[in-house]
Amino acid sequence: MPAAAGEGNRPFAVAERLLAWYDRHHRELPWRTPPARLAAGVRPDPYRVWLSEVMLQQTTVEAVKRYFAAFTERWPTVGDLAAASNDDIMRAWAGLGYYSRARNLKACADHVAGKLGGHFPDSEETLRELPGVGTYTAAAIAAIAFDRPAAVVDANVERVVARLARIDTPLPAAKSQMREIMAEMTPQRRPGDFAQAMMDLGATICTPRRPRCMLCPLNTGCAALEAGDPELYPIKAEKAPRPHRRGAAFVALRTDGAMLMRTRPPKGMLGGMTEVPTTGWGARADGATDVSAAPFAAAWRRAGTVSHVFTHFTLDLEVFAASGVAGRAPPGHRWVPAEEIPGEALPSLIKKAIEAAVPGATMRVKR
Repeated sequence: MPAAAGEGNRPFAVAERLLAWYDRHHRELPWRTPPARLAAGVRPDPYRVWLSEVMLQQTTVEAVKRYFAAFTERWPTVGDLAAASNDDIMRAWAGLGYYSRARNLKACADHVAGKLGGHFPDSEETLRELPGVGTYTAAAIAAIAFDRPAAVVDANVERVVARLARIDTPLPAAKSQMREIMAEMTPQRRPGDFAQAMMDLGATICTPRRPRCMLCPLNTGCAALEAGDPELYPIKAEKAPRPHRRGAAFVALRTDGAMLMRTRPPKGMLGGMTEVPTTGWGARADGATDVSAAPFAAAWRRAGTVSHVFTHFTLDLEVFAASGVAGRAPPGHRWVPAEEIPGEALPSLIKKAIEAAVPGATMRVKR
C-alpha cells in the first residue's frame, strides 16, 4: 500500500476491519450468498454470480434485480440458458440496455454448456477465455464464486481505493495502479466477501457525493479524508463532448392495429433487437430526418421528437406516424399484431418513439 494511504490502512488492517463491517452491514442482494451462509458451508452458484455480473455492467443494482429474478426463474441453470433461443433472450433483456451483453450472454452459455459440461472454470485465466468475460468479470467470478484472491475493481472499488491512497493520476490511466493496490489489499481468506465489501462500501458509504466518512470502517488512515478533500477523488480526465446525431423513426399501424417492425442486424448498435423502421443513424453519422425516408408512401404525420443518450453519442429521432395502412410489409419488415407487441425485444429508444406516435401504447409494452 503506498505511503500516502497512511499507516492505519495497511493491507491486513483494511481486510480485517472491512470484513467485520461487511458481516454487520452487507446488502441483501438476490444473487449474493450472505456471510452467514458461506460460513455454514453454502457455496455461491457460479452461474448466478456470472449472470449478475454481466447484468450489472453499466447498470444499477435496482435496475438489475427484476431482470435477474426473471432470468433465473425462466432459466435456472446455464444449460437452460444455452437451450434458449437468441430471440427469447433478447426479448427478456429488452430495456436493460447495452445489448451486446445479451449476445455475449448467449455465446458464453453455449460455450459453458456445450464444451465445459455446464461447469464454469474456477480461475481468472480460464474465465477470461469465455465469450464476453473480461478482466473485471473474470476476477469477480473467481473471487465470489470460487474464493480465489482476485483483485476485483469496479467503479465503486475505484472510488474507495482512489480515496484511501489519494491517487492523483486521473482515470482511466490510474486503473492499473488501483488494481495493484486492490491486489495487495485482497486477503487470502474470504476474498469474495472482501470484494463485495469494497463494492458495498463504495455504494453505501464512500459515495461520489457527500461520502459518509464518519461511518466508514476505513476512515482511519484514509489519505483523502486526512487531506480534507475526499470528494475530489477519483480524478477523472476530461471527456470529449458526446457527438449529437439525428435520424427519423416511422410508426405505421395497419387497419387491424398491427405495427410495422423489423429486426436489426445481429451485430452493431442495438444488434438483434426489434425496431420500427428508422433511418441510418449511428455513432458516426446522421440519418435522414424527413418523411422522404419512409418505408412506403402513406399519410405520414409528424408525431414529435424523442431523445436518447447512448454511451458515445446522443440522438434525436423525428417521429412520423401513419394509421389505417393496408398492404404487405416491405421486404425485411413484418406486421406485428397489437397483442404480440409486448413480447418483442424493443429497446428503450424505440419504446419512446412508439409512445410519441401512439400515446399510451407503451402501457402494453413490458419495461
